[in-house]
Amino acid sequence: MTTILEKTAGLVAFVRTVDSGSFSNASRAIGSSASAVSKSVARLERRLGVRLLQRSTRTLSLTTEGAAYYERVAPLLRAIEDAEDVVQMAESARGLLRVTAPVFIGRTLVGEWSQAFLARHPNVKLELSVSDRHADLIREGFDVALRIGDLADTDLTARKLADLALVMIASPGYVAARGVPRSVEGLRQHACLRYLLAGKPYPFAFADGTTITPEGALDSDDGITLYHAALHGAGIAQVLRFAVENDFAAGRLVEILPDVAMPSVPMHVVHAFGRQLPVRARLFVDFLVERMSRIGK
Repeated sequence: MTTILEKTAGLVAFVRTVDSGSFSNASRAIGSSASAVSKSVARLERRLGVRLLQRSTRTLSLTTEGAAYYERVAPLLRAIEDAEDVVQMAESARGLLRVTAPVFIGRTLVGEWSQAFLARHPNVKLELSVSDRHADLIREGFDVALRIGDLADTDLTARKLADLALVMIASPGYVAARGVPRSVEGLRQHACLRYLLAGKPYPFAFADGTTITPEGALDSDDGITLYHAALHGAGIAQVLRFAVENDFAAGRLVEILPDVAMPSVPMHVVHAFGRQLPVRARLFVDFLVERMSRIGK
């Protein structure tokens, strides 16, 4: 009968090879030789009776069977590493922390704060994925995610960080050329820059519950794209206020409809660890709470 030790032999070599893209990179991560890693993966393939990796002189790629196997075993290996991490003291926090965040948040906020976090915890390596797509934390191996807006029904653990105010913006050049709307309905006569969510334009929203979806001069699923378009005079956009305060102060942007109350959107940090949050992730969440307390209203 195959023992558990025999069943797990080669798993580390296989997962590290896939994660790093080569036997040589995996060998450095494991502290072995590239030849030993390659042989370990080959033994695993012989035991399973399938080829997991397609090898060529320059690249490695997963076979269909290899992809299915990796999807199952990689989270298990990560859970073993996390089990040790849970009992570490903050001073000894180490390891890779994988974070996913929306584009606007990732580029304007988390990116600026990464140096401060890493300076506090030099043995933690931060990997930041910036995308407005909601990643599957478990399947894609992310430790934490930042989410803007109301959360959908989820089994993830969520912690609210702040309520972030929205604001309508345009460039001084746009205002000089097109004027400003005097009311919410007046937006329909202007060039509007609309955020796309699931392929559909997201309406401009206001504190009294009013929404409006005017014709779009430019639609994008990237908030940074809309911000830059507004900055260069393409039209009016609705964005997070904290992200454009410096532009207001410098005169690069002006506030549109300043007398109309704007809503706020919640910002959460979510994870799939339940109560057993690894120390590196817990420290990052605490860091976000600290920083966001200075921004949220």
